[in-house]
Amino acid sequence: MSSGYLDSPWPAEDAGPQRLQAPRRGAGLALRAGETLRCTTRNTLMSTMTVLGAPGEVYLLTHSALRSRIGLPTTAQVSRIDPQTLATRRRSPRLRGGPMWPGGMAVHRNGDLYVVYGCHAHRLDRDCQPRACRRLPIAQPYNSFVVLENGLLVTKNLSDRTNAWLSVLEPDELLPASPDTECPEPSIARLSAIGNTVYVVGTRSIFRYRWHDERNCLVFDDTWRFEYLDGHGQTYGWDVVLDDRQAWFMDNGQHRYRIRMIGAGVSPAPNRLIRVSLDDSRDHDRHLISGLAGGSITNPPLVSIRHRIVIGYDSANRYLRAWRLDAEGRSLSPLWHKADFGCASHLIHYPDTGELVINDYRRGGEEVVVLALENGAELGRVRIGGITQGVVFPSAGWGRDFYWSSMGRLARVYVE
Repeated sequence: MSSGYLDSPWPAEDAGPQRLQAPRRGAGLALRAGETLRCTTRNTLMSTMTVLGAPGEVYLLTHSALRSRIGLPTTAQVSRIDPQTLATRRRSPRLRGGPMWPGGMAVHRNGDLYVVYGCHAHRLDRDCQPRACRRLPIAQPYNSFVVLENGLLVTKNLSDRTNAWLSVLEPDELLPASPDTECPEPSIARLSAIGNTVYVVGTRSIFRYRWHDERNCLVFDDTWRFEYLDGHGQTYGWDVVLDDRQAWFMDNGQHRYRIRMIGAGVSPAPNRLIRVSLDDSRDHDRHLISGLAGGSITNPPLVSIRHRIVIGYDSANRYLRAWRLDAEGRSLSPLWHKADFGCASHLIHYPDTGELVINDYRRGGEEVVVLALENGAELGRVRIGGITQGVVFPSAGWGRDFYWSSMGRLARVYVE
């Protein structure tokens, strides 16, 4: 559990920089026979994620979109919402942004909220009022950030044509903590981190940087890099999940998403799950997910350390697969799969109850499903509506509930 964040069950996207997509504390839904899922929903303007602060605090990040169609900069907004009704209780002013891309939000261990959106970074208090703002150096969208163990923020521009640059900001005034660092290639995926080490999935390889206290900068680890594209036609990878021993991500990330990922793949190749040892990047392997042509994703897999289960999916072909991870944390064996299952979003899993929360886009709308990790059995399902297939960030709630964002709609799903 990274100490760079507030001690909250879900202080950041994917619950933390390792992207384990599990609450840092608290219990699961524990769905029982006779119980069902219900939801409260509201329409939103491009909702990206919810995060949790102190008990009862739920924060929502949204952004504008229409201005981007005519080349104008877009803005973001943070709201503190009622944890049950979803009504807005506090709201920030419009936050300066820039080119449109879903940004990121987190609650820092100092108690304040941080947002990176467009080409700006913001610090806000817990009443959503601005305390600091910093324009980032490149006029491109920056796709969120991670907080290191030492409290520094690291962010990165998004581009598939020019090399990525890492910017490190101190949390007080958002001033640069070191000179910007140029990566060896472009990067689409969001950053991940363990401790003070940052992992970058580039458009061809995965590599990492370590924060060096004496040199006061990020230092490229030239002993650890893996070229995951191997000439079989796949495209770039997305966000990487870091367990204690392995890095996990999926490739074929290029797609034609507009309102849904189904049929949005552009490469004729199938997409793959990729594993790389954190100790030795020469120790790696690749696994086909559906094996179907045109496979594609826009998000990370899921790794349950307690249950030794890995979840991968092919959003373009509506396919979900689970593997059992061996005791050494390296080898996979097939466990279960589901065809015709419209999953595309970031996920939630509850280690104590073995429940997986996932979306299933069908009948032209979004449904959210709770599955049993061990066998894929369906434990509950609710239709939250909306025409957009979710590809962004859910979060756990404060009780037997969770929050689901799907761009134009926010839902609180709860057990009844």
